[in-house]
Amino acid sequence: MTRQSVSFTEPNNDWIQAKVDSKEYKNKSELINELVRQARLKQEKLEFIQAKLAQAEQKGFVSQSKDELLAEIKQGLNLG
Repeated sequence: MTRQSVSFTEPNNDWIQAKVDSKEYKNKSELINELVRQARLKQEKLEFIQAKLAQAEQKGFVSQSKDELLAEIKQGLNLG
């Protein structure tokens, strides 16, 4: 495992520390690793959706552009 030093804004540090203090996570590292895992999973889902949209667009199954469909899907999945 790689050790790194990171800096947080005060509000972010307070939020992270509150999660640790509430015993939701053993330490800050555990929480940060979980947040990174969630971000990676979100990225993987979006990449999968983008690939499927591009494939469907190339086959002519849709009339919307890839960007229009992706925006619609993101909104529906609350992915921003």
